[in-house]
Amino acid sequence: MKKFLISFILVAISLSAQETKQDSVYVNTNWIPSLTTGINISQIAFSNWVKGGDNSLSWTILCDFKLSKKWGNWKFGSELKGAYGRSKIGGNSYRTTDNNLYWEKVLAYNVGWSVDPFISNNIRTQISKGYDYKTDPNGIQITDFWDPGYVTQSFGFTFDKLVQNFKTRLGIAFQETFTNKFKQYSDNPETQDVVESYKFETGIESVTDAQLPLDSNLIWASKLRLFTRFERIDVWDVLWDNTITAKINSWLNVNFAYTVLYEKSQSPTIQLKEALQLGISYTIL
Repeated sequence: MKKFLISFILVAISLSAQETKQDSVYVNTNWIPSLTTGINISQIAFSNWVKGGDNSLSWTILCDFKLSKKWGNWKFGSELKGAYGRSKIGGNSYRTTDNNLYWEKVLAYNVGWSVDPFISNNIRTQISKGYDYKTDPNGIQITDFWDPGYVTQSFGFTFDKLVQNFKTRLGIAFQETFTNKFKQYSDNPETQDVVESYKFETGIESVTDAQLPLDSNLIWASKLRLFTRFERIDVWDVLWDNTITAKINSWLNVNFAYTVLYEKSQSPTIQLKEALQLGISYTIL
């Protein structure tokens, strides 16, 4: 958690140090930051409850920092998104339920076509230690900060001009996997005598973002990432994040989150995650 806060502070310092430059030919747009933080809570408590049950408490801290700028024909966008959650049932110790950190940067150039060429870089990892509780109630550690860590660079074409609140991009991608202790995420099973802590893959990446208003106070946000390697073009990694937010007022909302994940190197079957929580959200910027 401390490492995540340090990374966030460094980004904020970098933002405050930016200088606004004026362009004499094009209308220049200043840096546009936005920062939303929140906490989702689910809680139940019993006292002399004869029908059975146990006390439980779950919480998730969320942070979404965005930064964008347009100057001339150039357009830059960056998003730093993190989530960390834990839950406790009865007298058991806390268990980690959410543990994600995602940082994406995209630079595009308007050439007057329906699509724009772009370059991008994204980073995916965990904020803290992650555990598997299936075989041991105390948890077996399977991940840590930057263990594994994924870095993906890509270039291609992006499309975001015709449909409001919808953008997608497709390009050639280079994906790097870094590990330290948990080398099962980076090891090549074909090299039985060596256990690799680094993996480099080339392929095709597609990323699609959409925000769909379902009602006056109901919004569906969706992000779909697909990645395939050239040596196995028929096998795709899939990460599909969906969040439906119902705003009760300016700071209170109900969130339903549903994530679909498929990475054959991690599991031969589809992974699913679902959460329904009451949330407190605050827009700082």
